[in-house]
Amino acid sequence: MTQGFEKLSNKYGNIKNVIAIMSGKGGVGKSSVTALTAVFLRQKGYKVAILDADVTGPSIPKLFGLRDKARGTETAILPSETATGIKVMSTNLLLDAEDQPVIWRGPIIAGVIKQFYEDVMWGDVDFMLVDLPPGTGDVPLTVMQSLPLDGIIVVSSPQQLVDMIVKKAIHMAQDMNVPILGIVENMSYIKCPKCGEEISLFGKSTAPQTANNMGIPFLGGLPILPDVAELSDEGRIELVNNIHTDFFEEIGDKLIKSFDIK
Repeated sequence: MTQGFEKLSNKYGNIKNVIAIMSGKGGVGKSSVTALTAVFLRQKGYKVAILDADVTGPSIPKLFGLRDKARGTETAILPSETATGIKVMSTNLLLDAEDQPVIWRGPIIAGVIKQFYEDVMWGDVDFMLVDLPPGTGDVPLTVMQSLPLDGIIVVSSPQQLVDMIVKKAIHMAQDMNVPILGIVENMSYIKCPKCGEEISLFGKSTAPQTANNMGIPFLGGLPILPDVAELSDEGRIELVNNIHTDFFEEIGDKLIKSFDIK
């Protein structure tokens, strides 16, 4: 736990475990990994919520096909729910149009994230996943200082440039005394549909070595699967495991085993 900062609380429920998903760099599929982790945990029977902290570039509602605007009471905001009951709060659920830009400065964005944690009627939640924006700027700092984080998952892809930036994210978490649950490498390979050969489209995998060098777990690598991308574009990411039954199983099981579930 990060020391020296007062942690937020939620008076509208009991949030047991808070895990942030961090990438350090954009374009590696951080939001997809967040969504797939949520789907996996929900299918295991846990009560799951996603706080979309990527305030200026939210994509979680799109992945789950959420279009109805969030509602509220006199005292609290009500989260939206996906088809399988995953609770979601995102700026895109508050805007008039999903392509409307959010042009806010850092302090306002930090305030919104705090409000999403404190003032949303989350109810009882076993796992809250916090989808962070890329980088090590204001929002990750706000989340690490203000939210009662139990750990971070770092998402990478097999490129030397990404490897360098991922290390920055890892060092930030370590400097803030936030436990790192492990690294997930996205887009590790693509499988030939005819012969089944695994092709390293973006080069040799670097995440296992990075994880080993930095003394943190490597949770596994995810392949590029065209139908997963298609389901994501259609807002039906909850159907991924119906098509690929073992798609996230190994990574999800490692995550649960590495984490002291409350």
